[in-house]
Amino acid sequence: MSKRFQVVGIGNAMVDVLSHCDDAFLADNGVEKGIMQLIDMARGTELYDKIGAATEMSGGSAANTIAGVAHLGGRAAYVGKVKDDQLGRIFVHDLRAQGVSYDVPLAHADHAHETGRCIVLVTPDGERSMNTYLGVTEHLSPDDIDEAVMAEAEWIFLEGYRFDGPESHEAFAKAIAAAKGAGGKVALTLSDPFCIDRHHEAFARMLRDDVDLLFANRAEIEAMYDVAFDAALEAAAAEVETVVCTESEHGAHILAGGTRIHCPAVPTKVVDATGAGDLFAGAFLWALAEGYDLETCGTMANIAGSEVISHLGARVETDLKPRFREFGLKV
Repeated sequence: MSKRFQVVGIGNAMVDVLSHCDDAFLADNGVEKGIMQLIDMARGTELYDKIGAATEMSGGSAANTIAGVAHLGGRAAYVGKVKDDQLGRIFVHDLRAQGVSYDVPLAHADHAHETGRCIVLVTPDGERSMNTYLGVTEHLSPDDIDEAVMAEAEWIFLEGYRFDGPESHEAFAKAIAAAKGAGGKVALTLSDPFCIDRHHEAFARMLRDDVDLLFANRAEIEAMYDVAFDAALEAAAAEVETVVCTESEHGAHILAGGTRIHCPAVPTKVVDATGAGDLFAGAFLWALAEGYDLETCGTMANIAGSEVISHLGARVETDLKPRFREFGLKV
């Protein structure tokens, strides 16, 4: 019998604030281009006051991935903490409207921290520079992990950004034990080279002991293994059953069972790179759970990533299944 959920994601529950700017704005305001920087509420307010017109929408890396799974009709749930405030209620409504199961108790309205938000500055080349105030989501704890939900997951998907937080590692450990104890598998995304630097040993231990499917991009996997790209892929494949690594316009590489598959990128005009890896992972996990072979999983994932970077924001705006059929894929 199939489990209740194909994928359960655990990550930082955020609301994205997306705004266009030029490189001079980044330099003038001390924003390092193309990475995620953690900021406090004061810095967030400062940047928010300086940006131009902005679009606000529910986000968070793993939440975007899970929304992608649900968009394709997958059975999905999400674990991430928000506050009982305006942004928190928006986040919950948006995710449930996608068909995602979300039952994590909201932090009380008088909690000292606000719902997390990420100010995403998008430059004309489509690169995004993320300034993240974690807020209450940083305080996700083992108590927020429902072992029964984890046991009902074919896959749990862990967000690397979630390693930041006082009880994050304990929460992940509880989720992994519950999922694996019930025959589930564990997928992990490395998220960001700077996140890897902060938590390298914890990542290394999880990859060695727990992870069945690894998602990364070229910069992340090189940072993780501190060797050149091909050697890093091989090092990861020696530890993890399936390794999936994206390489921007050069497509994606999949290593499993001693073989390596290359899936070409799907060309598109890059408007906003936010969410490319998230939706790539969502489509890949959905396809894998549906029983597609790895090459088809990678092709579907590239199509999903291509769609999301063609517009502002990290959620798909067009039905992906007809796009899959355009590429000759059966869905």
